[in-house]
Amino acid sequence: MKALLIARLTVLEALRRRLLWALVILTLVVVGLTGLGFNLVVDSARDRGVRELELIVGVSQLLILVAFMFSFVLAITAAFLGAPAIATDLDSGVLLAIVARPIRRADIVLGKWLGLSAIVLGYSLASGLLETTVVRWITGYGPPDPLAASLYLGAQAIVLLTVALLFSTRLPAIAGGAVAVVLFGVSWMTGVLASVATALGLDEVASTMDATRFIVPLDGLWRGTIFALEPSAALVILSGGGPDLETQGPFHALGGPEPTFLLYVAIWLAVVLGLAVFSFARREV
Repeated sequence: MKALLIARLTVLEALRRRLLWALVILTLVVVGLTGLGFNLVVDSARDRGVRELELIVGVSQLLILVAFMFSFVLAITAAFLGAPAIATDLDSGVLLAIVARPIRRADIVLGKWLGLSAIVLGYSLASGLLETTVVRWITGYGPPDPLAASLYLGAQAIVLLTVALLFSTRLPAIAGGAVAVVLFGVSWMTGVLASVATALGLDEVASTMDATRFIVPLDGLWRGTIFALEPSAALVILSGGGPDLETQGPFHALGGPEPTFLLYVAIWLAVVLGLAVFSFARREV
């Protein structure tokens, strides 16, 4: 299949540009620094006689904050991988030589999407599992499902990558990447507003905000990441206090995404990717 060939070439091009190596080095540095931070916190807490249950909850919340930082790095990476995927080749004239060959434009879009998705998902899995392994080794605490947390982070990146790829068929690379990053921020803020509205009992506002979450389904995947990282002790503490600003915040989740939501995300990806194929097929090269 020609799309798989283009996917392979896309990954090789990323290797040639040393993008993956830069991400690997950055990840090792960040994991090392956060590991030192966790070690300092745990040692200080135990010296002060902090109870083990409180320590576990505290470590889990710090780990969620680190995951949020990784989600932002992944968002930036996905946006600026997807945004130039088509636009740069259009501007440079590279696609003139490609489309002249017996290759469908749909294969070009699908191939680039597959290659770039493999990069961001692989990076998400490697960085997420490495971070949780280091935290477990240093603190003794391991999150309930680190693999699921890493997959949810990777899914977030793929959602944003798909949007950026759609923009890439019509917008310059810088503009497309900037818009995709703004969408990431808006989606996160929408989730925060929905949580606050729910906590305050503002049902109409909460319903509106919940509906906007489905436009770019990032917030639901982020809450899946949180749920996979939070220990059962933290969930019991949160659920016992009733709905308030603390339990409904952007760094707490009393449950993971429903299967229907995950199905919606899959359909959403297929639709947006289809729009990217449709848009590129009607773009003059």
